Amino acid sequence: MTASRLKSALAMIATAAAVVALTPGLAQAAAYDGLEACPLTSATMKDPTNLQVGCVRSITNGGSVTIGSNVVPFDSPITVQFGVYWPASAPTRQFPDGSEANVYSTVPAAKGKTLVAKPLQVTIPGIANIIPGVTSVFAQVELAGEITDFVPLATGEDTPVFVLPIKLHLYNALFGAKCYIGSDSSPIKFSPTTGTTHPPAPNQPVTGNAGNITIEPDANGYQTLGVGFTGATLVDNAYSVPKANGCGLIPGSLDALINLAFALPSAAGKNAVVFSDNNTTFALSPSLDDLTQALAAS
Repeated sequence: MTASRLKSALAMIATAAAVVALTPGLAQAAAYDGLEACPLTSATMKDPTNLQVGCVRSITNGGSVTIGSNVVPFDSPITVQFGVYWPASAPTRQFPDGSEANVYSTVPAAKGKTLVAKPLQVTIPGIANIIPGVTSVFAQVELAGEITDFVPLATGEDTPVFVLPIKLHLYNALFGAKCYIGSDSSPIKFSPTTGTTHPPAPNQPVTGNAGNITIEPDANGYQTLGVGFTGATLVDNAYSVPKANGCGLIPGSLDALINLAFALPSAAGKNAVVFSDNNTTFALSPSLDDLTQALAAS
C-alpha cells in the first residue's frame, strides 16, 4: 500500500513528542531560527481550508551558475525564504518506490524578501572585443515569479525539490537600467535536486547531496515541527536561458551584443547551477494559529 512520506514523518514526530513530554530535561527548542520574514499574516496562509502551513528559510553559501561557457561563482550567501501551504486538494508527488510526498504551494516572504542576494560579478572573456570598454558586468539575481512545486521530502530523490524562476539584472554604465537576461514572462527556471539530474546532451548527469536531516518536536508542546536540512548540495543542469532584453541606454540597442557575449539563447543541456553548502530551516504545522504561537514562543 502506498504511504505518504509526510505521514510517516508525522508519525515519527508524534512518537518523539511523547518521549520528550515524558522525559524531564530532554526537550530542546525546535529549529525555528531565521523565520522572521515568514508571511504569517498573508490571506493565503489564513485560508481555513489549508491542510498544513509552514515557513521556510534556505541559505546557500557556495556554488555557481553556468550560462554556456561562462561560470559565475556564488561568492556570498543567497537566501530564499517563503511561507508554504498544503491546499485542500492535497497534491502529492509519487516516487519510483511507490511512496508519496506532499507538494506545497508557496507565499512570498514579507517585505519583498523572498530572494536576498548580493550582485554577482560576471567576467566575460572577450567581451571587450564586442562592447569596447566593458570587461565585466554585475548581475543581480531577481525573482521572476512564484516559487512552485516545493517538495521538501524529495530530498535524496532524483526529482526537483522546488522550481525557482529567476531573471538576471545586468548592471553596467552602458547597459541602462532595464537590462535583463530572462523576464517574468520568459524566466530562467531552476529545478534543483539533491538526487541525480537527467539533462539533455551535451550535459551529463550530475548528483547532489541530501546532507543531514533533523526533525524535532516543538519544545513547548505545539504541533509545529522543526525540520532542518544542513550541508546539502542541490544541482540542475537541464534548464535553458533566454535572450537578453532591454539592454542599452536606448533599451534594446545592446541586446544583440549581450546575446553574442553570453551566447544567448542557451539551450537546455548547456547550462548548470549548483547550490552548495545549503542549510534550510522548515517549520510545519497543521494550523496557522499553532504555527504562529510556536514561533512566538521559541
